[in-house]
Amino acid sequence: MKKVAAGMDIGGTNTVMGLVDEKGRVLARAGIPTRQFKTLKAYIGAVSGTIRELAGNKYTLIGTGIGAPNGNFFTGCIEFAPNLPWKGKVPLAKRFSKALRCPVILTNDANAAALGEKLFGAAKKMNDFIFITLGTGLGSGIVVNGALVYGHDGMAGELGHVIVEKNGRPCGCGRRGCLETYCSATGIVSTYVQLTGNCRNETAADSIDARYVFERARAGEEQAIEAFRFTGEVLGLALANSVTHTSPEAIFLFGGLTRAGRLLFGPVKQNLENNLLKVYRGKIKLLPSRLPESDAAVLGAASLIWNEKNTL
Repeated sequence: MKKVAAGMDIGGTNTVMGLVDEKGRVLARAGIPTRQFKTLKAYIGAVSGTIRELAGNKYTLIGTGIGAPNGNFFTGCIEFAPNLPWKGKVPLAKRFSKALRCPVILTNDANAAALGEKLFGAAKKMNDFIFITLGTGLGSGIVVNGALVYGHDGMAGELGHVIVEKNGRPCGCGRRGCLETYCSATGIVSTYVQLTGNCRNETAADSIDARYVFERARAGEEQAIEAFRFTGEVLGLALANSVTHTSPEAIFLFGGLTRAGRLLFGPVKQNLENNLLKVYRGKIKLLPSRLPESDAAVLGAASLIWNEKNTL
Protein backbone atom coordinates (compact mmCIF):
# COMPACT_ATOMS: atom_id res chain seq x y z
CA MET A 1 0.00 0.00 0.00
CA LYS A 2 1.10 3.57 -0.68
CA LYS A 3 2.66 5.33 2.30
CA VAL A 4 1.07 8.62 3.35
CA ALA A 5 1.25 11.14 6.18
CA ALA A 6 -1.88 12.63 7.66
CA GLY A 7 -1.91 16.40 8.04
CA MET A 8 -4.33 18.04 10.46
CA ASP A 9 -4.96 21.73 11.06
CA ILE A 10 -6.96 22.60 14.16
CA GLY A 11 -8.77 25.92 14.04
CA GLY A 12 -11.22 27.51 16.42
CA THR A 13 -14.07 26.84 13.98
CA ASN A 14 -13.03 23.86 11.85
CA THR A 15 -10.51 21.05 11.84
CA VAL A 16 -9.29 20.09 8.37
CA MET A 17 -7.30 16.97 7.58
CA GLY A 18 -5.86 15.18 4.60
CA LEU A 19 -3.54 12.43 3.44
CA VAL A 20 -0.33 13.61 1.75
CA ASP A 21 2.28 11.62 -0.13
CA GLU A 22 6.02 12.30 -0.11
CA LYS A 23 5.78 14.56 -3.16
CA GLY A 24 3.26 16.85 -1.49
CA ARG A 25 0.15 15.60 -3.27
CA VAL A 26 -3.02 15.73 -1.19
CA LEU A 27 -4.73 12.40 -1.92
CA ALA A 28 -7.79 12.72 0.32
CA ARG A 29 -9.42 15.49 2.36
CA ALA A 30 -12.02 15.93 5.08
CA GLY A 31 -13.11 18.40 7.73
CA ILE A 32 -15.26 18.60 10.85
CA PRO A 33 -16.39 21.47 13.12
CA THR A 34 -14.00 21.77 16.04
CA ARG A 35 -16.58 22.80 18.61
CA GLN A 36 -19.37 20.32 17.93
CA PHE A 37 -18.02 17.80 20.47
CA LYS A 38 -18.72 18.11 24.19
CA THR A 39 -15.47 16.44 25.28
CA LEU A 40 -11.91 16.15 24.04
CA LYS A 41 -12.30 12.37 24.00
CA ALA A 42 -15.24 12.62 21.60
CA TYR A 43 -13.33 15.05 19.37
CA ILE A 44 -10.25 12.81 19.18
CA GLY A 45 -12.43 9.80 18.44
CA ALA A 46 -14.24 11.56 15.60
CA VAL A 47 -11.08 12.97 13.99
CA SER A 48 -9.18 9.68 14.33
CA GLY A 49 -12.10 7.80 12.84
CA THR A 50 -12.21 10.17 9.88
CA ILE A 51 -8.48 9.76 9.22
CA ARG A 52 -8.79 5.98 9.36
CA GLU A 53 -11.70 6.14 6.90
CA LEU A 54 -9.63 8.29 4.52
CA ALA A 55 -6.80 5.77 4.63
CA GLY A 56 -9.03 2.70 4.38
CA ASN A 57 -7.27 -0.29 2.80
CA LYS A 58 -5.60 1.91 0.19
CA TYR A 59 -2.95 3.79 2.19
CA THR A 60 -0.49 3.04 4.98
CA LEU A 61 -0.34 5.84 7.54
CA ILE A 62 3.26 6.46 8.65
CA GLY A 63 2.41 9.33 11.01
CA THR A 64 0.22 12.34 11.67
CA GLY A 65 1.30 15.97 11.83
CA ILE A 66 -0.81 18.56 13.63
CA GLY A 67 -0.72 22.32 13.24
CA ALA A 68 -2.56 24.19 15.96
CA PRO A 69 -2.58 27.55 17.75
CA ASN A 70 -0.13 27.51 20.67
CA GLY A 71 1.08 24.05 19.68
CA ASN A 72 4.35 23.14 21.40
CA PHE A 73 6.67 20.93 19.33
CA PHE A 74 8.67 19.77 22.35
CA THR A 75 5.79 18.78 24.64
CA GLY A 76 3.18 17.82 22.05
CA CYS A 77 0.69 19.97 23.95
CA ILE A 78 -1.60 22.79 22.97
CA GLU A 79 -0.91 25.38 25.64
CA PHE A 80 -3.55 27.93 26.65
CA ALA A 81 -4.97 28.50 23.14
CA PRO A 82 -7.58 31.26 23.55
CA ASN A 83 -9.78 30.27 20.59
CA LEU A 84 -10.01 26.52 21.23
CA PRO A 85 -12.57 24.82 23.49
CA TRP A 86 -9.95 23.02 25.66
CA LYS A 87 -8.25 25.04 28.34
CA GLY A 88 -4.80 24.81 29.89
CA LYS A 89 -2.20 22.37 28.57
CA VAL A 90 -3.72 19.60 26.44
CA PRO A 91 -1.46 16.59 25.57
CA LEU A 92 -2.90 16.30 22.09
CA ALA A 93 -0.02 14.49 20.36
CA LYS A 94 0.01 11.73 22.98
CA ARG A 95 -3.76 11.28 22.81
CA PHE A 96 -3.87 11.15 19.02
CA SER A 97 -0.87 8.81 18.87
CA LYS A 98 -2.73 6.35 21.08
CA ALA A 99 -5.94 6.66 19.04
CA LEU A 100 -4.27 6.34 15.63
CA ARG A 101 -1.48 3.96 16.66
CA CYS A 102 1.16 5.96 14.82
CA PRO A 103 3.72 8.70 15.58
CA VAL A 104 2.18 12.16 16.00
CA ILE A 105 4.06 15.47 15.84
CA LEU A 106 2.45 18.76 16.83
CA THR A 107 3.57 22.35 16.39
CA ASN A 108 2.28 25.87 15.97
CA ASP A 109 0.20 26.21 12.80
CA ALA A 110 2.45 28.92 11.32
CA ASN A 111 5.55 26.80 11.98
CA ALA A 112 3.90 23.93 10.15
CA ALA A 113 3.12 26.18 7.17
CA ALA A 114 6.74 27.37 7.08
CA LEU A 115 7.99 23.79 6.97
CA GLY A 116 5.44 23.07 4.25
CA GLU A 117 6.93 25.91 2.19
CA LYS A 118 10.37 24.35 2.59
CA LEU A 119 9.35 20.83 1.63
CA PHE A 120 6.64 21.51 -0.95
CA GLY A 121 6.72 25.21 -1.86
CA ALA A 122 9.09 27.93 -3.04
CA ALA A 123 11.68 27.50 -0.28
CA LYS A 124 12.92 24.05 -1.31
CA LYS A 125 16.43 25.36 -1.97
CA MET A 126 16.50 27.80 0.96
CA ASN A 127 17.90 27.19 4.42
CA ASP A 128 17.16 30.62 5.92
CA PHE A 129 13.80 32.34 5.56
CA ILE A 130 10.87 33.82 7.46
CA PHE A 131 7.29 32.75 6.76
CA ILE A 132 4.46 35.14 7.66
CA THR A 133 0.77 34.21 7.72
CA LEU A 134 -1.65 37.11 7.37
CA GLY A 135 -5.08 35.95 8.40
CA THR A 136 -7.30 36.89 11.32
CA GLY A 137 -4.01 37.34 13.19
CA LEU A 138 -0.35 37.29 12.18
CA GLY A 139 1.58 34.06 12.54
CA SER A 140 5.20 33.33 11.71
CA GLY A 141 7.67 30.51 11.29
CA ILE A 142 11.43 31.14 11.22
CA VAL A 143 13.80 28.73 9.48
CA VAL A 144 17.54 28.94 10.19
CA ASN A 145 20.14 26.56 8.75
CA GLY A 146 17.31 24.46 7.33
CA ALA A 147 15.51 23.94 10.64
CA LEU A 148 12.59 25.62 12.34
CA VAL A 149 13.48 27.85 15.28
CA TYR A 150 11.66 26.63 18.39
CA GLY A 151 13.67 28.20 21.21
CA HIS A 152 14.31 26.49 24.54
CA ASP A 153 10.63 25.92 25.28
CA GLY A 154 9.10 25.35 21.85
CA MET A 155 7.38 28.75 21.67
CA ALA A 156 9.85 30.88 19.66
CA GLY A 157 9.05 32.90 16.56
CA GLU A 158 5.92 34.81 17.60
CA LEU A 159 6.46 37.90 15.44
CA GLY A 160 2.76 38.67 15.61
CA HIS A 161 3.26 39.56 19.26
CA VAL A 162 6.14 41.94 18.87
CA ILE A 163 4.87 45.24 20.29
CA VAL A 164 4.99 47.92 17.61
CA GLU A 165 2.96 50.61 19.38
CA LYS A 166 3.24 51.17 23.12
CA ASN A 167 -0.24 51.24 24.65
CA GLY A 168 -1.65 50.63 21.17
CA ARG A 169 -4.58 48.48 20.10
CA PRO A 170 -5.69 45.72 22.48
CA CYS A 171 -4.57 42.24 21.46
CA GLY A 172 -6.11 38.85 22.17
CA CYS A 173 -2.92 37.89 24.03
CA GLY A 174 -3.86 40.40 26.74
CA ARG A 175 -1.28 43.05 25.85
CA ARG A 176 -1.55 46.14 23.68
CA GLY A 177 0.07 47.26 20.44
CA CYS A 178 1.08 43.85 19.06
CA LEU A 179 2.00 43.64 15.37
CA GLU A 180 -1.00 41.46 14.53
CA THR A 181 -3.42 44.14 15.72
CA TYR A 182 -2.16 46.31 12.83
CA CYS A 183 -0.99 43.81 10.20
CA SER A 184 -3.69 41.21 9.69
CA ALA A 185 -7.16 41.00 8.19
CA THR A 186 -8.52 42.23 11.51
CA GLY A 187 -5.88 44.94 11.75
CA ILE A 188 -6.49 46.45 8.32
CA VAL A 189 -10.22 46.61 9.01
CA SER A 190 -9.52 48.48 12.26
CA THR A 191 -7.28 50.91 10.38
CA TYR A 192 -9.90 51.47 7.68
CA VAL A 193 -12.66 52.02 10.23
CA GLN A 194 -10.54 54.62 12.00
CA LEU A 195 -9.69 56.39 8.74
CA THR A 196 -13.29 56.53 7.53
CA GLY A 197 -14.93 57.32 10.84
CA ASN A 198 -17.15 54.24 10.61
CA CYS A 199 -16.34 53.59 14.25
CA ARG A 200 -19.16 56.03 14.99
CA ASN A 201 -21.58 53.67 13.28
CA GLU A 202 -21.28 50.21 14.84
CA THR A 203 -23.61 48.61 12.29
CA ALA A 204 -21.52 49.88 9.38
CA ALA A 205 -18.26 48.88 11.07
CA ASP A 206 -19.47 45.34 11.73
CA SER A 207 -20.21 44.80 8.03
CA ILE A 208 -16.65 45.63 6.94
CA ASP A 209 -14.08 42.91 6.31
CA ALA A 210 -10.67 42.81 4.62
CA ARG A 211 -12.18 41.92 1.25
CA TYR A 212 -14.38 45.02 1.45
CA VAL A 213 -11.34 47.20 2.15
CA PHE A 214 -9.56 45.64 -0.83
CA GLU A 215 -12.53 46.24 -3.13
CA ARG A 216 -12.72 49.88 -2.01
CA ALA A 217 -8.98 50.32 -2.58
CA ARG A 218 -9.20 48.75 -6.02
CA ALA A 219 -12.00 51.19 -6.81
CA GLY A 220 -9.66 54.05 -5.91
CA GLU A 221 -11.02 55.04 -2.50
CA GLU A 222 -8.35 57.12 -0.78
CA GLN A 223 -8.95 55.84 2.76
CA ALA A 224 -8.80 52.19 1.68
CA ILE A 225 -5.55 52.75 -0.21
CA GLU A 226 -4.17 54.52 2.85
CA ALA A 227 -5.18 51.53 5.01
CA PHE A 228 -3.00 49.27 2.86
CA ARG A 229 -0.17 51.80 2.81
CA PHE A 230 -0.21 52.09 6.61
CA THR A 231 -0.35 48.31 7.02
CA GLY A 232 2.64 47.96 4.70
CA GLU A 233 4.53 50.64 6.61
CA VAL A 234 4.11 48.89 9.94
CA LEU A 235 4.79 45.41 8.57
CA GLY A 236 7.79 46.50 6.50
CA LEU A 237 9.43 48.09 9.53
CA ALA A 238 8.77 45.04 11.71
CA LEU A 239 10.22 42.72 9.06
CA ALA A 240 13.29 44.94 8.67
CA ASN A 241 13.90 44.56 12.39
CA SER A 242 13.43 40.77 12.22
CA VAL A 243 16.02 40.51 9.44
CA THR A 244 18.76 41.56 11.86
CA HIS A 245 18.11 38.46 13.97
CA THR A 246 18.54 35.73 11.35
CA SER A 247 19.64 37.35 8.04
CA PRO A 248 17.13 35.40 5.93
CA GLU A 249 17.38 34.86 2.20
CA ALA A 250 13.68 35.56 1.78
CA ILE A 251 10.49 36.51 3.57
CA PHE A 252 7.31 34.76 2.42
CA LEU A 253 3.85 36.24 2.88
CA PHE A 254 0.86 33.90 2.98
CA GLY A 255 -2.85 34.23 3.71
CA GLY A 256 -6.00 35.97 2.59
CA LEU A 257 -4.56 39.47 2.89
CA THR A 258 -1.91 38.68 0.27
CA ARG A 259 -4.63 38.46 -2.38
CA ALA A 260 -4.42 42.25 -2.49
CA GLY A 261 -1.20 41.83 -4.47
CA ARG A 262 0.65 45.07 -5.17
CA LEU A 263 -1.59 47.04 -2.82
CA LEU A 264 0.06 45.15 0.04
CA PHE A 265 3.40 43.97 -1.36
CA GLY A 266 4.30 47.43 -2.70
CA PRO A 267 4.31 49.31 0.60
CA VAL A 268 5.71 46.33 2.53
CA LYS A 269 8.66 46.04 0.13
CA GLN A 270 9.31 49.80 0.16
CA ASN A 271 9.28 50.04 3.94
CA LEU A 272 11.30 46.86 4.35
CA GLU A 273 14.07 48.23 2.15
CA ASN A 274 13.92 51.73 3.65
CA ASN A 275 14.43 50.39 7.16
CA LEU A 276 16.98 47.66 6.54
CA LEU A 277 20.47 47.95 7.93
CA LYS A 278 22.74 48.86 5.02
CA VAL A 279 24.48 45.46 4.90
CA TYR A 280 21.13 43.76 4.18
CA ARG A 281 19.75 46.12 1.53
CA GLY A 282 18.94 44.57 -1.82
CA LYS A 283 19.54 41.05 -0.47
CA ILE A 284 16.19 40.07 1.04
CA LYS A 285 13.52 38.70 -1.28
CA LEU A 286 9.88 39.43 -0.45
CA LEU A 287 7.83 36.64 -2.01
CA PRO A 288 4.30 35.26 -2.03
CA SER A 289 3.97 31.71 -0.77
CA ARG A 290 3.60 29.03 -3.43
CA LEU A 291 1.55 26.75 -1.24
CA PRO A 292 -2.01 26.40 -2.57
CA GLU A 293 -4.14 28.27 -0.05
CA SER A 294 -6.82 25.57 0.10
CA ASP A 295 -4.30 22.84 1.02
CA ALA A 296 -1.57 24.81 2.77
CA ALA A 297 -2.62 23.89 6.30
CA VAL A 298 -2.78 20.16 5.53
CA LEU A 299 0.50 20.22 3.58
CA GLY A 300 2.24 22.08 6.39
CA ALA A 301 1.05 19.65 9.04
CA ALA A 302 1.93 16.59 6.95
CA SER A 303 5.40 18.02 6.30
CA LEU A 304 6.13 17.54 10.02
CA ILE A 305 6.04 13.81 9.38
CA TRP A 306 7.84 13.73 6.03
CA ASN A 307 10.57 15.94 7.47
CA GLU A 308 11.22 13.36 10.20
CA LYS A 309 10.50 10.21 8.17
CA ASN A 310 13.98 8.75 8.75
CA THR A 311 13.73 9.04 12.53
CA LEU A 312 10.19 7.82 13.12
